[in-house]
Amino acid sequence: MLDLYQLEKKTLPCTMNFLSHYYFDRFTTDANVVMGTVLPDLVKNASKTGNFYPQKNEFLFENYPEEQQILSGWKRHLMVDLHFHSSQFFLEQTAVLKSLIKPIAQDTAVRPSFLAHIGLELLLDHLLIEHNLIQVNKFYEQLVEVEKQTLRSFLQRCGWADTRIFDLFMEKFISSKYLSSYQKIENISYALNRICMRIWPETLNEMQLQALTFQLSIFKPSLEEKFMDIFLEIEQKIR
Repeated sequence: MLDLYQLEKKTLPCTMNFLSHYYFDRFTTDANVVMGTVLPDLVKNASKTGNFYPQKNEFLFENYPEEQQILSGWKRHLMVDLHFHSSQFFLEQTAVLKSLIKPIAQDTAVRPSFLAHIGLELLLDHLLIEHNLIQVNKFYEQLVEVEKQTLRSFLQRCGWADTRIFDLFMEKFISSKYLSSYQKIENISYALNRICMRIWPETLNEMQLQALTFQLSIFKPSLEEKFMDIFLEIEQKIR
């Protein structure tokens, strides 16, 4: 099992619901669409300045079918995020998780609302794996299928002239395969703490991490009863 503490900070994104996004395109055979589905978050995590809006300049991709497929996945990602973060499910579940986490973060700079937001997303990924609703290895295999030059060209049309930083990040993201580690809740706690390290100088100590794992375990059964509701709701809206 992957030890998340052995990974470099740069390989751990600050938004990590990749598998939840992948769920909506899990049956597609087009690897470019899959890449587009997770690319907005990959770009943001590879570089803090990676804020691009290719959906506003679709004409740039008109003569490039493979890049159009990436753009299709990109727009899908935006739609899913919009529906998820505005849903009653998200508001209610983050409120419950925040109340459980708040005492743990009380003497730290870490915001409980932030932990609850990302924690919910990670737990959804965890439940998708646990219920065998997505195949993590297939996800990585499809990312590998995407031509590197196609991806570079897409990003350059977005305005990222030198993509070497992204190339390196992507290589580490695929080779680490850390998403497989979400099968264990304690790894979710470590991932959350790593994300916090990118924002706050002091985060959770070992005892607080154990407490966080415990609270996530307490929260999980109630989430498990209804977690598919949000996927079905979003699926109907984006269909």
